[in-house]
Amino acid sequence: MTVKLYSQTLLPTRYGQFNVYVFRDEQQVEHLAIIKGQIGTGEDLLVRVHSECLTSEVLGSLKCDCKEQLEYALQAIEKAGRGLVVYLRQEGRGIGLGNKIKAYQLQEQGLDTLDANLQLGFGADLRVYNHAIEIMQYFGVQSLRLLTNNPQKFEQLESHFKVLSREPIVVATNAYSQSYLETKRDRMGHLIQSIPIDKRT
Repeated sequence: MTVKLYSQTLLPTRYGQFNVYVFRDEQQVEHLAIIKGQIGTGEDLLVRVHSECLTSEVLGSLKCDCKEQLEYALQAIEKAGRGLVVYLRQEGRGIGLGNKIKAYQLQEQGLDTLDANLQLGFGADLRVYNHAIEIMQYFGVQSLRLLTNNPQKFEQLESHFKVLSREPIVVATNAYSQSYLETKRDRMGHLIQSIPIDKRT
């Protein structure tokens, strides 16, 4: 394994009480496993593999739906009584925070989220899920219901686990993030069936 367990604790949150585990990878980057309940044999587990988005999750950016997806997953797992969120530190679809901000600047000039990344010389999505797979294997995950709209993520995990179903994440968008979600749906193949509008923003 390229990730090693470093620390763990019980963490009460506004969504419920979870056990949080910190894993360090070969580059000493820290990833999280956020667990609710008893995983047991690792069968039929509700799982979300989530990539870091500092701008939305910390600063409250309205340009994407990452924070809302994370909150949706935690709430769904709390309701189910057991489940796992693997939180990966791969900002900006794997291009890093600084380049993500550069991509935001290009979006202000009229490029969409995909073309902005391409303009910077990156692929559409550089994220990988090997660390998530290792963390899930560490906890003995066997079969799961995957909370995602991303078929690429589904395919990568399906080659290592029995994925029983894909559970869609439907969250409201706003005037700033609507085109972002439309690009993910129309150009990147994300399985977003509807994009409800949050009129409060």
